[in-house]
Amino acid sequence: MFTPGLYHILFISTALFFIGVFGFLTRKNLITILMSVELILNSVNLNFIAFNKYLWPDKLDGLFFTIFIIAIAAAEAAVAIAIIINLYRSHHSIDVDNAEEMKY
Repeated sequence: MFTPGLYHILFISTALFFIGVFGFLTRKNLITILMSVELILNSVNLNFIAFNKYLWPDKLDGLFFTIFIIAIAAAEAAVAIAIIINLYRSHHSIDVDNAEEMKY
């Protein structure tokens, strides 16, 4: 059975990070921007888990940071979705291009 090494996991994490950054910078919909931020946070979680497993296997620091980031990401997603719903109700759009109209 194939077990991925540290470089394989870091490659996947880097790919997830850059997909998230690309989505964050190029998308106009607030929901897809939120999903891109979640991809970036998940790539950071993969880094914590990989470095915890391969560099410090007897410690649990990476796992604790990962659980903390998952909790923060869940709270961030709940607050962001509530804000997006309120923006949609008041402006009937969630596109970032309409941000100039949403100022006031």
